[in-house]
Amino acid sequence: MPADPLVRDYLPAAEVALQHFPLEVATLTPVSLAENVTFRVTDVEGSDYALRLHRPDYNSLRELESERQWCASLAGSGLPLQSAVKSRNGDHFVVVDIPSRAERRYAGMTSWLPGVLLGEQFETVRAGQARADLFCAMGRLAATLHNQSEAWTPPTGFVRPRLDLEGLVGESPRWGRFWEHCALDQGEQALLLEARQHLRGLLQAYGTPSRTFGLIHADLHPYNIVIEGDSMGLIDFDDCAFGWHLYDLASALIEYSDDEDFGELRRALLDGYRERRALPAADERLLASFLLLRGMALVGWFHQRPEHGDSSFLRRVKERVLSQSAQLLSAEGLT
Repeated sequence: MPADPLVRDYLPAAEVALQHFPLEVATLTPVSLAENVTFRVTDVEGSDYALRLHRPDYNSLRELESERQWCASLAGSGLPLQSAVKSRNGDHFVVVDIPSRAERRYAGMTSWLPGVLLGEQFETVRAGQARADLFCAMGRLAATLHNQSEAWTPPTGFVRPRLDLEGLVGESPRWGRFWEHCALDQGEQALLLEARQHLRGLLQAYGTPSRTFGLIHADLHPYNIVIEGDSMGLIDFDDCAFGWHLYDLASALIEYSDDEDFGELRRALLDGYRERRALPAADERLLASFLLLRGMALVGWFHQRPEHGDSSFLRRVKERVLSQSAQLLSAEGLT
């Protein structure tokens, strides 16, 4: 049986990276190989940390440092987050080689945020008021994040990507040219291109005032939310960007779009959000379009990452994106 690439390719690099951080390590455990490679580190005193080997050519060092700056400000406002661990030289990131992959990656370390992933909680709470309550709490969390980002002034030199008009539906979207995915036939590609053009007009009209547009998590799904007791915290700011607040809400909802109680979950998320931040009805009416935009971005993500191949999740997202695109154009009298 071939060796797990997490162990074969990346574990040696993680061991090298750890030599740069001021920890006396007891265990180093592979966690996941996805956008980044993640390890759980436990020191001799029993404290846990997350070590990430960042995907090459995705975020620059300056962008990674900016992520750290925003997270530090968010944590200072009381939001439960992981805290950065600096190297022995006082840096947030070190460079490691992965010879078997001909890669160089930035390695960074943070504390481990204790608790249970909200996505795992949903796997045990499949229906009823308990699910709605969790979505309501998730809405409050998103509103807290957006309130902080609107009030915060980034320091000089702060750089993060933009999920704006060009970043979502431009010629080179941040997460890939979704309309070129190999799973789409010519007719489906044409449909997505027509829907993309319509969405460009919608976003241009919506604009980018600070009330609706600013720093967002940009991947705010339940597997990036940690729950402990009554507290909710956020992890994985690797995709954080300047973008529309509605994109975060769509990211929270999209994986549950086919669930029977989706309407109740949507309502609960928005109710929780409105407890802490205004969301006018005109903005709420655009949420369906942002669910489509998030779905397009996910198709683009798979297009850029063929190593993830086909999956039932990709197939569900693709079919939903095609259906929503057709509905969007039909409602506008364009088909």
